[in-house]
Order: sequence, then structure tokens, then C-alpha cells
Amino acid sequence: MAVERRGPTDDRTISFHVTTATSDITEPSLSHATASRQDPSRDLLSPLFGKRAENIMLTCVFLSQGVFNTVMLTCVSLSQGVFNTVMLTRVSLSQGVFNTVMLTCVSLSGQIRVDGPPHGGVQYETMLVIKDGSSILRDMAFSLDHNYLYVMSEKQVTQVPIESCDQYVTCGECLSSGDPHCGWCVLHNMCSQKDRCERADEPYRFTAALSKCVKATVYPDSIAVSEPSVPLLVKVSDVPDLSAGITCSFGNLTEVEGQVSGNQIFCLSPTAKDVPLIPTDQGRYTHAPDVSGEGGNHNHQWQTIMFHDSILDCPQLVQSEEILIPAGEVKPITLKARNLPQPQSGQRGYECVLHIQGVSHRVTALRFNSSSVQCQNSSYLYEGMKISELPVDFSVVWNGNFIIDNPDNIQVHLYKCVAQRDSCGMCLKAQRKFQCGWCSGEGRCTLRHHCPPLNPYTTRWLDLSSKKVQCTNPRITEVTPIAGPPEGGTRVTIHGMNLGLAFSEMVDNVKVAGVKCSPVEEGYIIAEQIVCEMDAAPADSKPGPIQLCVGECKPALKTHSSQLYSFVMPSVQGLFPSRGPESGGTKVTIMGDNLGAGSSVTVLFGNQTCEFYGRTMTEIVCYSAPSLTGVGSVQISVSVDRAQVKESLSFNYIEDPTVQRIEPEWSIASGHTPLMVTGTNLDVVQEPRIRVKYGGRESVNMCKVVNTTSMSCIAPSLVAEYHPGLDTVKHADEFGFIFNNVQTLLVYNNTNFLYYPNPYFEPLSTNGVLEQKPGSPIILKGKNLVPPASGGVKLNYTVLIGETPCSVTVSETQLLCEPPNLTGQYKVMVHVGGLHVSPGAVHILSDSLLTLPAIVSIAAGGGLLLIIVILVLIAYKRKSRENDLTLKRLQMQMDNLESRVALECKEAFAELQTDINELTSDLDRAGIPHLDYRTYAMRVLFPGIEDHPVLRELELNTEKALKLFAQLINNKVFLLTFIRTLELQRSFSMRDRGNVASLIMTALQGKLEYATDVLKQLLSDLIDKNLESKNHPKLLLRRTESVAEKMLTNWFAFLLHRFLKECSGEPLFMLYCAIKQQMEKGPIDAITGEARYSLSEDKLIRQQIEYKTLILNCVNPDNENSPEIPVKVLNCDTITQVKEKILDACYKNMPYSQRPRAVDMDLEWRQGRMARVVLQDEDITTKIENDWKRLNTLMHYQVSDRCVVALVPKQTSSYNIPPSASISRTSISRYDSSFRYTGSPDSLRSRAPMITPDLESGVKVWHLVKNHEHGDQKEGDRGSKMVSEIYLTRLLATKGTLQKFVDDLFETLFSTVHRGSALPLAIKYMFDFLDEQADKHGIHDQDVRHTWKSNCLPLRFWVNVIKNPQFVFDIHKSSITDACLSVVAQTFMDSCSTSEHRLGKDSPSNKLLYAKDIPNYKSWVERYYADINRLPAISDQDMNAYLAEQARLHSTEFNMLSALNEIYSYVSKYSEEYLVSHQLCKFSHLKR
Repeated sequence: MAVERRGPTDDRTISFHVTTATSDITEPSLSHATASRQDPSRDLLSPLFGKRAENIMLTCVFLSQGVFNTVMLTCVSLSQGVFNTVMLTRVSLSQGVFNTVMLTCVSLSGQIRVDGPPHGGVQYETMLVIKDGSSILRDMAFSLDHNYLYVMSEKQVTQVPIESCDQYVTCGECLSSGDPHCGWCVLHNMCSQKDRCERADEPYRFTAALSKCVKATVYPDSIAVSEPSVPLLVKVSDVPDLSAGITCSFGNLTEVEGQVSGNQIFCLSPTAKDVPLIPTDQGRYTHAPDVSGEGGNHNHQWQTIMFHDSILDCPQLVQSEEILIPAGEVKPITLKARNLPQPQSGQRGYECVLHIQGVSHRVTALRFNSSSVQCQNSSYLYEGMKISELPVDFSVVWNGNFIIDNPDNIQVHLYKCVAQRDSCGMCLKAQRKFQCGWCSGEGRCTLRHHCPPLNPYTTRWLDLSSKKVQCTNPRITEVTPIAGPPEGGTRVTIHGMNLGLAFSEMVDNVKVAGVKCSPVEEGYIIAEQIVCEMDAAPADSKPGPIQLCVGECKPALKTHSSQLYSFVMPSVQGLFPSRGPESGGTKVTIMGDNLGAGSSVTVLFGNQTCEFYGRTMTEIVCYSAPSLTGVGSVQISVSVDRAQVKESLSFNYIEDPTVQRIEPEWSIASGHTPLMVTGTNLDVVQEPRIRVKYGGRESVNMCKVVNTTSMSCIAPSLVAEYHPGLDTVKHADEFGFIFNNVQTLLVYNNTNFLYYPNPYFEPLSTNGVLEQKPGSPIILKGKNLVPPASGGVKLNYTVLIGETPCSVTVSETQLLCEPPNLTGQYKVMVHVGGLHVSPGAVHILSDSLLTLPAIVSIAAGGGLLLIIVILVLIAYKRKSRENDLTLKRLQMQMDNLESRVALECKEAFAELQTDINELTSDLDRAGIPHLDYRTYAMRVLFPGIEDHPVLRELELNTEKALKLFAQLINNKVFLLTFIRTLELQRSFSMRDRGNVASLIMTALQGKLEYATDVLKQLLSDLIDKNLESKNHPKLLLRRTESVAEKMLTNWFAFLLHRFLKECSGEPLFMLYCAIKQQMEKGPIDAITGEARYSLSEDKLIRQQIEYKTLILNCVNPDNENSPEIPVKVLNCDTITQVKEKILDACYKNMPYSQRPRAVDMDLEWRQGRMARVVLQDEDITTKIENDWKRLNTLMHYQVSDRCVVALVPKQTSSYNIPPSASISRTSISRYDSSFRYTGSPDSLRSRAPMITPDLESGVKVWHLVKNHEHGDQKEGDRGSKMVSEIYLTRLLATKGTLQKFVDDLFETLFSTVHRGSALPLAIKYMFDFLDEQADKHGIHDQDVRHTWKSNCLPLRFWVNVIKNPQFVFDIHKSSITDACLSVVAQTFMDSCSTSEHRLGKDSPSNKLLYAKDIPNYKSWVERYYADINRLPAISDQDMNAYLAEQARLHSTEFNMLSALNEIYSYVSKYSEEYLVSHQLCKFSHLKR
């Protein structure tokens, strides 16, 4: 048996064939043998294959104890690729009853065909197995018992029995089918296999030859119903022994005894009362007499007898010409017949019965003679105008219920001319047999007599028999395509009505947009469709309609389309991807314009056609062909119809992808384990897949490209389901990859890929439910749980108790599951790879407070109560002595705690003294990475927005309008009114206020004098408003609640940039560096951001962390031959932290944005020349305990002092130790053991690193301390029993270390003359303005004036800069650095405040930290304000000159028009409100 695919219409069916060979094939005695070139079997193949059948391998397989003897001949033809495999099979079935030879040829085209030798064969069965229309795939497989064949398509797998003998109901059908499995079981009257036929070995009980079928002849073979009890003679042959007696039965009517005489059987037909009535819809009744033998146990239908009312031929209708009846027309129906009986006296006559749409219509019929009958005049109707012709079943009945036979199934065809013929063309297109025509006066399709002429000389009825008939009023409904190239060649399809009755009428009568379009005859459909080919269009052609004439160009025969046809020039702009393998198959998308125009497109890669897939107006998609010239670039040419696209593109054919290594080289039988494939050019593969073939079954799984040299795959399964033969390691028959069109990797032979048996789990208990106590581990026993593979890669097990996963530990034969806190019965599921099994269920018992042991204990306790009372007195004295001992122990513990506290304080003091000196000497003051003015200003004005519109050119052509709008902005009245109007709107949010202030300052960057004037006016208004609302004066400028306050911040940002760069920037940068360096001297938690050294209590590690400083020698990333760079790190640092410190050391004086990123680099630990280990925060060695996963550190990898490391570009594999590496085996084994176990090697609780981190779920990650939000951390885990507050002394140590740098910064900011720079004019000018406003409003309270100045400059500008040094420098600010800078900024704010802060033991630690320093800082602030006040006043002329200079220096930094465009969006939004405000303003001026 084999499968045949016969082409597109039959590819859902399978065909079973059997062929017989005239020459016998000797069965070899060996299980495997190889024939030489002179093998005699070659003669059998030569007639079909000629010389190509020379290389033959003969393999013999004996199955099922010799019942199946299979001989397989395989020849491979490499020439021309016509056939590549030939299989010759000889099958012996049923102990030699059938000897068949089957020859199966598999062609390269994918078709599987069964054929025999040239002298013939027979196809005995074809069945439809794929119902959704999908094609059958090549690979099929037999079931284990060889009774079924598994056939599959892309979406469906079907189980097909190899035999279905029971479908044959007669011996002739059974034995002529050619099915080698089937024979005829005589006494059971069925087709079956021989082993299913009872006593099949006895003579004539089972036959396999068609000539041996039972033959029976009945005399007579028909009798009249009026003749009961007629003797019947049945002559039989090839029947079993009938001497036991037989019974003749007639269906369900009656049974009579039969008499046997040799090969003759005598029976009587049924009596008169048992003769059946002839059914009303038939003229006869057919029945089969059954003969029962051996006591009537078996029934056999041997011959058919017909009962009818005459022994002559039955009456029947005879086929004549087709019967056509117009719906609603009165017409008779004349029929030819044979043997029509003449109705006798008392009998009813003839009737015609028509079944129209489920309703029966009876019409009286007239019998002319025995051969003719006519249904009388009548009309017939049916519903629906979408049915032009309706075949109707009918019958002729006589005498009420006797139906005349209709063997030819003659039907009456009702039709409507008007149905689906609503135009003249469609009407005249109808077949002439209907005699339909177009009634022009009424505009409908009808019969001629329904369209009377207006006068005797003219007719309104048109049909094709008329001369020069034409349908007027043509109409175009649709045109495709509606655009094409001017070069022509586009085939335009025109759909419509009345588009001519002959192709000749359309020749030279079609124009498209004024250009001639030549009709194509093969595309013409009468009256409905025209296809024409465009000529070349003149250069100045414009879009236009389609115009056509039908025959003559008269007004009634002309029309044009509503759609316009355009001439466009297709162009290409690029393609993706631009390269692919030389074997082709790359799905290439060509981008451009007007690519969907025209009717056809051709894409050539060199001289090869790119297989077209689809296109739109902007892209063409096709599949590249194999390269004829090998690797290299080819030119791409695109042509649309006759137009050749001018633009040139190129596609680069590169070498086909290769596979060099697969890791690991094993999986389990069910597959779905992760694989890492290494090779070359893998990134050009678009839909990579991995395939495996075993036992005739192919399995495919998906891959994902990682980069050029690697991809990750999921191993395909070896088998669909587990069976006992898979308990050993298996090699796949074929293993390979599907990479586009690359054929060389379909079978990949450079790997020894193994499939280990699937893990097997024993049932949890005999009844399937295991009872467990809470907290007791669940042990799953089995085998093959840990494949004996090298390399350390383990299976990833997931065990679910119900829906909850449990922590697992695996050994060779057991899987230990630590169940979650559950009670009740749950199903246990184990997932590993593609295997999902359930060894049973577990019932976790609940803890009951009143269990039997508890009740017994309570009773015993009551009995002992009396004894306890008696013993109390005795124990009292002993207890007193024990209390004394306890007191002494507590005293010793207190002494110990006091000693530890003292030690901690001593260590903190020592750290304070040493860190100050080290930090001062280590800091490098060279190379401060100042940001340029534009970046600095953008970060202050628009924080968090990298690409703001003010940095870009305008996309819209609105330059002229915006210049006019700029004139409005430069009008002070307009601008002030605009700002005041915005601030009055409730929908104008705080974000909008800040944005508008920044946009205004950006737009006025070149006119700072005007901006300053506006700012002063807004501040004056704000002061007035503040005092009028009777708010406390100190609240002025406290919060950014107005446009003026944000403008003030931006004003200072513009004018203090130079001061930042030349004076205050250095101490701020040194403070940042000092904080960063001091923090990194101690451990920093990578998850929580907490550190040993911190100024913030919230970011302080309140534990004793053991750590050690290491010096790593880092290979210079720019030159590996230069000396190695020493880098200080901690052994508790994560790998990412180590990479950051190495980058800081290697790129010390380089801005942060120009450095490589740590996430883009891998850290290699190098031992020797070849051995390299990639260290990562998370890999397969990461330790997991109680759902907590700890990040890898240098201590985890056991990296020692002075080790050599290197930063290399990011790789994909976790870590790899090459087999050739010369690493000490002792160190490696120690390294592995530290990864593998947390306890003894024999313990079931030792955890192997089998869980891949990226596949885990619900696991919490930690580094140095576990997150306080989780309750898993116990006090005992902190390494010390001391209270956590003892570690607050580290805040003092850190503060003391950084004190010098904080003082230096504050002294710079609170000094009028420092570091050689004078006080910026902007500060003096703004402070004088605030003093003027205070004098104007009679405010003489120095605290209020002091607060205004503090809120104006330190709070609005300096605090923002201190907290965000990244606004000024090109640096990276970590969370711990941010926390420390926030403490410094808060101290700065407190120093500028005039209020006294009362501090106590419950005050925040950050305020207590600088409590003694703040009074000193406050005195600096007061002196600073006093010094500024004493400075000579700055005239408006000097200030304007300074502002003009600053505006000139930075006038081109921003796009003023873009800023104006952004401002205008607010004008548009609040235009109506502004107009109202403007009118009120004008009215108030008029009143004045």
C-alpha cells in the first residue's frame, strides 16, 4: 500500500494500489543483505527506469513471525531528478494466500505514486481523508499493530485503516476490488479478512477468487402479484455443505422450508396474504429470498425476485427532447412512453405530478396511446428572481397511486426570461432555446408575445435573430486598474452592462484617458466585460475617464466611466532585506511609489525572476531566486507593464548560512528542550525551523535568530507518543534545518544528536491518590529523570500541585517536590520539555486541633495536673537557683552586645579618619565633562524631553505667519494679556504653565532685554496679587504656581551658565565624584539601591555585610597589548557593578554618553591564553532558595585577587569552557561543585542548576539584603542580633568624609567673590528688584526680604542644580547618589531659611545629620545677602548691555519659529478667552 497525490484536485485523497509481478523474488535468509550491480532484481526495474536503476540496495525485513516478508529495493537517480527513490516490496498475507509485489516511486516534485511493472496493476481504493482542502504531506507512518496508516496535512492528522472490507456488500464487489486483505466469508455473507471468518479453512466457506463466488439462479425471476405460492427453483454453485437443511425467507414476509437436491433448492413464493402491496411511488416491488443453512443461523442473499402486476415489461417514460416551460405560461407537456396501460372501468386516469420548491402540483394527463401521454394545459410558477432556470422533478401517475417508471429521470425545466437578465445585453446573451428577447419599450427581458409592436411596421422586441441588433445605453460600472505607466502595456478590465454582443463591436472603440486601448479577445465577455491593452500615452497626458462606443459612436451607443484613469511613474526607493543566501528563497520587500499601478509587474534579480508574491501602491513582495553567479551583488530591475523603473537597486547574495555547532547535542523523545545553534550568516534566515525525521515521521519546530552567528531553537519531538521501544538512546533518521531555500542543511550530518528516553514516573499510589501530611515532601519515583549527557545542561522540570508550582530537586531516579501550603486533593502534573504527565493526585491532610493524639494528651494533662501542683514546691528552690544563673547569662549577653556596639563605633571612627584622607587624595579634578549650552538649557527648561520641537526645523510652510505672530509676542501688552488670560483658565494646568514659560523664554532668547522687562512686570503683578490675597508674604515664589515663577528659574538658567562653568561647577562636580567614590567603597545592593555608606537613612544597609576589596587587572579595551589597568572592586559586587567600575577606570576622563554601556558588554574572566569564562548576573548557576534568586557576584564565581578580566562585546551563551582550555581541573571541579550543591552531594535537597532563569515565574530576586516588603527575612539572617539603628553611625562616617566637599560647594555659592569670579550681574539685579518691590509695598521685615531672595535664587535654581548635576555635566546619577544629593539639597534649603528648626530624637536623621552645621551655613547666607546689598546698584543701561551680549552669544541655539509655533497652539486653544480679556482691557483703558 502507498499513497498517491494526483494533482491539485485530488491531493486530499489517498489511493491504495496492489500490483502483481510475474517473476518471483527469492526471499533472502539474512535480515540485511546488499546486492551488487549485477543483482537480478535490477531486471525488474529496468523497464521503468532504464539505466538509472543501477545502484540498488536490497534490504530484507521479517515481521510478525514471518507472516509479513518485506523486500525493499532502493535505487537513487541523481540525473535529471525524475525519480530519487524506488521501493520494491513483496508482502505475503494470510499464510501465502496473497503474493503481491508493490513498487513505490517518490519523485522530487513531492508526489507519491504507486505503480507496478509494465504489464499492469489495479487501484483498488481511493478515499478522501483531508476534508478542509489541504494537501497531503509526504511523510506517513503505520500504527504499531500495522492496522492503520497515519496521514497528515499542515493542519490535520487522520488515522486511516489499511483495509475496510466491510464496505463491500457482495462477493463480486469484495473480490473484484483488488484489496489483498479481503475475501468473501460465504456463510456469514460478508467481506472480511480470513482470520475473522469462522471455520474459514473448510471447503467453500471462505473464498479469495472471484470465480469462486456463490452463484444462484432463480426460475422464474419474476411473478405477478396475483399468483401466490409459485414453486421456485434455485440453482446454486460453490456453496458449502447444505445437508443440515435450509430455510427460504422473503425479507420480513415469511419463511418456508426448502428442499435440497444436489445443487438445486426448491422453495414456494409467499401466499396471497403475504404478498406485499406495491408501493405507491413504484410500479414493482423487488425482494430477495434469503437462504438459511444449518438451522437458520446464517442468512445469505443469493438472488433477486421481482413482484409486479404483469410479467410483461413495466410501463415507463422514454427520454425525448428537453422540456422547457416559461414560468406563468399556459402550455401542455407532451411525453413519450412505453407500455402505458389503458385505464379500465372503475380505474382513475393519468395525472402529472410536479414538485416545485417543495409543493406538489397535480395536473390531469391524457393518454393518447401506449407510447404517448400529455399533461393538459396549465401554468407553473416558482419564487425568486435570482433563479433563471429551475429543474423540476415530476412523475406520471395512473389509477391514483401507480407511478409510471421514469428510468431516465426526465425533468421539466421552468425558466424566467427576466430573472438575472436586467439589461439588454444579458437578455440577448441567453440561450436561444429559451426564446427570450429584449422589449425595448418596456425595458425588460420577456417572450415575444409579451412585447406587442406599436404598429404593424415596427417591432420593439429584439433578439439575436434580428439583423444588426444592438443594445443601446451601455454603462460602465467598474474599471481596474485605475492607474498605469504612460509607456502603456497595461491591461485595463472594464465591467459594465450592454458592452456589445460581439467582440468586433469593441475593436478600435475604447479610449482610456484619451489614449487608445486595444481590446483583447480572450478577455471579452459578451455584454459584461472588456479587457483592453493600453497604448503609449503622450507626455502631457492627464487623468481622464474610460470612453467606449458599441459598434458606432452614436450618443445612444456611447458611455464613459465615473472613475478616472491616471498615468503615474512607478519608482523604487529601497528594499528590505538587502541581502540573502545564494540559494534564494528570501522574501524581499521593494519599497517605492505607485508600485501597485498597471496590470502586471516583473522583478529581475540579475537575469533571474523574483517569484511574485503580492504588491500594494508602496511595495512589491517577491521571493528571490537562487543566484546563478554565486556570491555577490546583483542589480534589481523592476518593470510595470512596459515601463522600466529607472531607479537602480542592488541585492547582495551572500554565502548560504551554515551550522557549526549545536548545544546541547541531545534532547528527550518528546523534544521541546532549548537548543543553541552556532553558525554563520544565520541572521539572513527569515523563518528558521529545525526538523527531525524518525521512523517515517517528520517533526518540525521553530527557531529564533539571536544574531549573525547564533540562534535559539526548540528541539522537535522524535515521536508523537511514547511506546515501549523508546527506552534506549535513539538517533534520528534525518536531522536538519529549514533555512529559506537552502537545501544543504535539510539533512545536517555534522552532529551526533541524541534523543534520550522520556522521563518516566511511577504512579504515586495504587489507587492514584497519595495521602500526605502538610509540609511533607512529595517524592516522585521514576527513571530516565537525568539524561546521562555531558556539558552540565539539565532538564527543566516544572511540577504543579493543582495550579501551584512547587520547588523541585532532581536525582537519577527521584524528583523531590516541596509542596506549597495547601490542603485538599490536587492533581500532580509534571512538565519537562514537550512531556506533560500526571503520575496521580495528592491529598494533603489538614491539621486538626482535636485529633486523637490531642485528646489523649489533654486527658493525660488533666491527670498530671495534681502531680504538678505537688512538684511546684519542690521545684521552687531549684527555680531560684536557675534564675540566678539566667541573670548572669543575661549580664554576659549585655556585655557582649556592648562590646560589639563599641567595636562598630570604633570601626566607624576608623573609617571616618581613613576615608577622608583617601577620598581627598584619590579624586581626580581633571576633565570636568560640562554639557554644551543647548543641552544644559534643554535639560533645565524641558526636563525629560530629548528631542523637543524647538530644536527642529518646522515641517509646515508657516514661516511668514509665525513672523507676524512674533511681532505680537514682542508687543508687551499682548504678551502680558496672553499670559494673564492663560493663568485664569482652570484647564491651564501646572505642566502647561511651566511649558509656556519655557517656550516664551526660548522664543525670546535673542531678546533678553525684552524678556527681562516682561519678567519684572509679571513678578510685580505676582507680588501685588500675593499681598492683595493676604497670603503670608514669605510664601511668595515658594512654589511654581505661575508662569512668572518658572520664567524666573529659566532666566537664572540662561544668565548663570557661565558662572556654573567657570566657578561653581567645579565644587559641585567634586561633590558628585566624592559621593560616588565613597559609596562604591562599600557594598551597594543592586536591587534596593541601599549602601553601606550613605547620607540617607532610607538608603542605608542596616546589616553587617562581609566583603573584601579585590584588585582586578583589566585588559585595556582599546589595546590588548598595552599594560593592564588595575581596578578596585568588592567581592560582593554583582557582575554589572564590576563592569561599571571597570568602565569608570578605563574611561576616566570621557563623558558618560560617549562610553560603552555596561549592558552592551560581557565580562570575561581569563585564565591562561585560551580559557575564558563569561560572568553574568544571572545564568544557569544562579542559586535559588525558597523562591529567592540571588544575583551572581565575584564571590559566587570565586574570583580571586589580581585576576585578569576583560570587557568584550555582548555574547549570547551564558558561559562556556572550551574543551581545549588548559584550566586547572581542580579549580574547575571546585567551581562546578559550588554551583551544583548547597548541601552534601548525597542529599535529596541539593539543588542542581536545572531551572533556566528566564523561564522561571514568581521568583523574587535579591543581592545583599532581601526586600523588606517580603516577610521571608528573619532577624537571624542579618548576621547580627544588634538592632538595626546601630548602623546609623555610618551616616556620620559618610557625612564626615564628605564634609569638606559640602563646605566647599556652599562657600562657593554663598560668596560674592570666589575663585576669581565676580558675582553674576543677574543675581544683584534681581535682588535689587525684590528690595524695590518691598520698599514699594512698605515691607521692612528683613525676614520677609530674606525669604523672597531665598525663594528666588537658592530654592528656584541652586537646589535644582544640586539635586540634578546631570543638568550641568555629562554623567550618570545612580539612585544612591541621588539620595545623598537630596540630603545635601535639603541642608542647602534649611540653610537659606530664617525659621528655627526644633530638632529632637524623633526628627528625621537627614535633618539631625547636619543640625550642628546649619547655623554656620545660615550665617554664610546672611553675610552673602548683606554683601550683595552693599554692592553698587546696576544701572538699566549696564544690565541691558549685559543681556544683549548674552542674547548675542546664544541667539542661534534654538529655533525661534518652532517655539512660536508651540506657543501658538495655546493661542488657538484659548483664543476666545483672550479676545474677551482684550476687549475688557480696551474698555478699562477707555474709561481711564
